Amino acid sequence: MQFARSQAVLRKAASQSRSLVLSSRTRSFPIQRSIQRHLSSTESGTVPPPPPPPRRSKFGTAITYANRAFWLSLLAGIGSFYYVTQKDRTPGPQLPHDPTKKTIVVLGSGWGATSFLNTLDTTDYNVVVISPRNFFLFTPLLPSVAVGTLSPRSILQPTRYVTRHKARSVEVIEAEAQSVDPINKTVSFIDNSDIQGAVSSTTIPYDYLVYAVGAEVQTFGIKGVQENACFMKELHDAEKMQRRFLDCLESAAFPGQSEAEIERLLHMVVVGGGPTGVELSGELHDFLEEDLKMWYPELAGKIKITLVEALPSVLPMFSKRLIDYTMSTFKESKIDILTQTMVKEVGEKTVTLAMPDKSIVEMPCGMVVWAAGNKGRKITQDLMAQLPTAQTNKRGITIDEYLQMNGTDGTIFAIGDCTSSSHAPTAQVAQQQGSYLARAFAQRVKGDNLKAQLAELEASAATILHEDERKKVLDEAEGVKRQLSKFKIRPFSYSHQGTLAYIGSDKAIADLPFLNGSFASGGFLTYYFWRSAYISTLFSLRNRSLVVTDWIRTKVFGRDVSREW
Repeated sequence: MQFARSQAVLRKAASQSRSLVLSSRTRSFPIQRSIQRHLSSTESGTVPPPPPPPRRSKFGTAITYANRAFWLSLLAGIGSFYYVTQKDRTPGPQLPHDPTKKTIVVLGSGWGATSFLNTLDTTDYNVVVISPRNFFLFTPLLPSVAVGTLSPRSILQPTRYVTRHKARSVEVIEAEAQSVDPINKTVSFIDNSDIQGAVSSTTIPYDYLVYAVGAEVQTFGIKGVQENACFMKELHDAEKMQRRFLDCLESAAFPGQSEAEIERLLHMVVVGGGPTGVELSGELHDFLEEDLKMWYPELAGKIKITLVEALPSVLPMFSKRLIDYTMSTFKESKIDILTQTMVKEVGEKTVTLAMPDKSIVEMPCGMVVWAAGNKGRKITQDLMAQLPTAQTNKRGITIDEYLQMNGTDGTIFAIGDCTSSSHAPTAQVAQQQGSYLARAFAQRVKGDNLKAQLAELEASAATILHEDERKKVLDEAEGVKRQLSKFKIRPFSYSHQGTLAYIGSDKAIADLPFLNGSFASGGFLTYYFWRSAYISTLFSLRNRSLVVTDWIRTKVFGRDVSREW
C-alpha cells in the first residue's frame, strides 16, 4: 500500500510539472517536446521509436560532393606537380658516347637549336652543343624583363636541362665558335669567359653541322647607334635598358634640374615598329601608369614615349584593322607614333630624325632603344665567303627545301635568323625548322640502316654457293631495294600559327589563321589569350611556374623601382 501510494504521488508530481512547463511557454523547444513525449510514453508503458534523421536536400548533397572533389583535385594537383618537378630535377642515367654513331655538332642555343635538341632522338647520334651562352632565352618576353614585370631568370632555360633529359649523353660546351671549315668538316671555337683554363681554344670534327647561331643587331651604319642606343636582343640588353631608364628618372629628380633638362631626361624613344618595339612601348606605358605615378608623382606626368618607324605603319605583318586598333590604343595611352621617319644619328642626348616632309629634326631624349632589324654575324659571313658560287645572298645563308646549306653536300644544315629564305626571321619559323630537322635526322637513320642492310645482303649473296639460299637472300635484298625506292624525306613546310603582340594597358592583338582566312582580335580578352599562348610555348614547367608567379607578384606588389649598380 505504501509503495502504491508513493508511485501515485510521483505520477501526480510529474503531471503537475509538465503542466507548469507547457503553461509557461506557448511554443516548446525541441528538447522540451522530447521530454514531453518521454513522460507520456512512461505513463502508458510504451517507448516510442527514435526520431528519423533530418533529410538532407539535394543541394546540400551536391555541395558536399563538390567540396570533396575540390580537396581531392587539389591534393592530386599538388602531388602531380611535385612528381613532375622531382622527375625534372633527377634525370636518369644516359647512354655513353658511341664511336660507331655519327656526330652532330649544334652551334647555338636559340629557338632553332633548342627546338632541335628537344625533338632529336639522341640514341641515333652523338651530339655536341657549342654556344657562347649555356641557356635558352625566351625572347618574346624580353620587353617584360626590361621594365621589371618579369625576373630575368624566369625566361631562361639552361641548355643542360634539355640535354640532360636525352637518352644519350650530350656534350655542352660554353664557347664562341670562330670558324667553320666545310671542306674538312671541322669547327674551331674559343673559351671567351672571364676565367679560362689551360686550354682556351680547340677544333673538333663533325659528320653533320646544325648551324643556328642567329643574328646580331642591324644598325645600318647609322652614326651613334652602337655607342649610344640600347638594344633589345639579349638578356644583358634588357638589363642595361632598365638601368638606363631608372638612371634617367633619378637624374630628373636631382635638385636644381631645369624644366628643359627634365623633359629631355624623361623622353624615351623606341626605334622600330615591329612586335618588339610595340611591346616595349606598351610595357613602358604600363610601368608609368601602374608604378611610376605612385613612386615618382612629381615626374610621372612629364614622361614621354615616342615610337619611330621608317615604314608607313607599325606592325606590317598584322591586318589593317589591328594596325588601326594599335594606333588608336597608343593615342589613348599618349604614345607618339612617327611613321615614315628615318633615324639619321643617335647622340648622347639627342636623336636626329628625317621626317616625312624631308625636314631634319634634332629631338632631345634621355634614352633610345633600338629594335630595328638583324644582320648576319661575322662567322656567318666568313662561312658564306668560303662558298662564293653557292652563297650569293647577302641577307643570310641560302638553304634548300630540306634546310641544307647550298654547296655543302648535305653536311651543313642552317636554321633560324642566320638564313635567308622565303619565311620571315621569327621565333616561330626557327622553332618549326628545328623540330622538322630533328625528325628528318631520324628518317635519315632509317635510310642509312636500309642501305647498310642492302649492302650486307648483297655481300652475303656473293659468298653463298647454294642456289636456293642465294635466291632467298637476293629476294630479301630486292625487298630492301623496294623499301629504299619508296623512302623519301619530306621537305620543310612552314605552318603559320598566328601572330601576337602586347600593346599595353592590358590589351593585346592577335592575327590567327582560321579555316581559309584569318581571325583578327584585339582587346582585354586577347591579352589573356596572349599570356596563355606564351605560357604554353615555354619549354618547361619551371619556366611556366616562374613566369606566372612573376605576373602575380607584379599585380600584387608592383614593379621594383630600385636600380642595381
